[in-house]
Amino acid sequence: MGKRFFSGALSIILLILGFMTNQETAYGQSPAEHDHPHSHYVEHDTVVSHKLIFPSKTPDRVIANLTVDPAHSFAVNWRTNQQIDLGFVEVTLATDGPEFLLRDVRKVKAISQQFENQNSREPLVKATFHSAVISNLQPNTTYVYRVGNGSEEDGYWSEWYQTTTAHDDIDAPFSFIYFGDAQNDVKSLWSRVIRNSYRQFPDVDFMLHAGDLINDRDANLEWGEWFHAGSFIHATIPSIMTPGNHEYRNGQLSSLWRPQFTLPENGPIDVVKETCYTLDYQNMKLISIDAEAFDENLEARAAQVKWLDSVLNNNTKKWTALTLHYPIFSTAKGRDNKELREALKPLMDKYKVDLVLQGHDHTYARGFVKNEGKGLTVVKDAGTIYAVSVSGPKMYESKDQEWMVRRGEYTQLFQIITVSKNSIKYGAYTPIGTLYDAFELIKKNGKKKLINKVPDTPIRLRKDFVKEE
Repeated sequence: MGKRFFSGALSIILLILGFMTNQETAYGQSPAEHDHPHSHYVEHDTVVSHKLIFPSKTPDRVIANLTVDPAHSFAVNWRTNQQIDLGFVEVTLATDGPEFLLRDVRKVKAISQQFENQNSREPLVKATFHSAVISNLQPNTTYVYRVGNGSEEDGYWSEWYQTTTAHDDIDAPFSFIYFGDAQNDVKSLWSRVIRNSYRQFPDVDFMLHAGDLINDRDANLEWGEWFHAGSFIHATIPSIMTPGNHEYRNGQLSSLWRPQFTLPENGPIDVVKETCYTLDYQNMKLISIDAEAFDENLEARAAQVKWLDSVLNNNTKKWTALTLHYPIFSTAKGRDNKELREALKPLMDKYKVDLVLQGHDHTYARGFVKNEGKGLTVVKDAGTIYAVSVSGPKMYESKDQEWMVRRGEYTQLFQIITVSKNSIKYGAYTPIGTLYDAFELIKKNGKKKLINKVPDTPIRLRKDFVKEE
């Protein structure tokens, strides 16, 4: 009775008050140096907001993550209310019809933890978060799985999802999508980016998020919008993510980060557990550096630099990609991550890292240090390719620099990256499918060549879209 009364009273209060607006629209605003979060809410339909914030007995926020062995395992997380204290994953080989239901479906017990948090200007949210790693799978194989608890008749289960493991042939082609900051207006304006990326490239193998997935680290409404925007895509295409400064406040990572995601735990120290890590996907070494921890915590800075040196020194993969939130070379006016660059760039040069995928600056730029504004199409020994991108609607102005091959402002983008034995192909696309930038890296016999394939579409700058008052 008490719980039902509380829930009903809360709904009435929300209906009367709504969510007050304190919106950081930031189209074209000049960024502060560290751009720490402010609560950001718009007026929502109360029923929709209630569903985005509060869990029920039925699983929500289902997401798959890559593991250190993506050819033989995947991780999955989800959320329920606290009336559900146990969770399970049912998994089996996918079939052409529903006959997989007639097979012996494997049942894996999840790790379940009760959790509660209350962000400023949001009600208290109590939930049970569930996580599981599904191992002993076959490579390059499609599985169906669902998450939940209870019997078929009176249980609470998700729908059946499909996901495919990595190939055991390390030279087999694979592809992934790279997103810069989603951050603001995620349900209304970022949703079209992730959904159109999937529409254009439904066969990608995983997604990579370069930080600032939302604006306010513990805002249940914003996290609800992020999961809503990606919907079933999060559950079918595994993700990896690195945190941005908006996943932090006062040096503390969002309390929801680890309950919501299951990421590799092979980083250097506990303070960057599941934020600094590495994994191998076929013939590519993927590395996440926690840039905010680097910036705010001297112990985490030293540990990550030493760890990265060791990881790169022992790397046996042909291709290497690194993701972090703060750019090695900032694109937005008034920003410069000098200490980060001085610590990490020598390692990238020494070990010949191929790609560095970044966010934070709410503009687009892609290039390499040796470019020097020459505008060459074919470049031998180009070194590391740096990309900064933004997928959400919050936009800044950028400063043209010689390392940039392609630059853009006021443009939401996602990047499709395809890796094969001897090449990496990269394309940056707008939400309506326009190709904005492209290149190919070719690596044979220890030699690397960059082919710039910038399309004829004109450069997009803020001044062409926003009239100054």
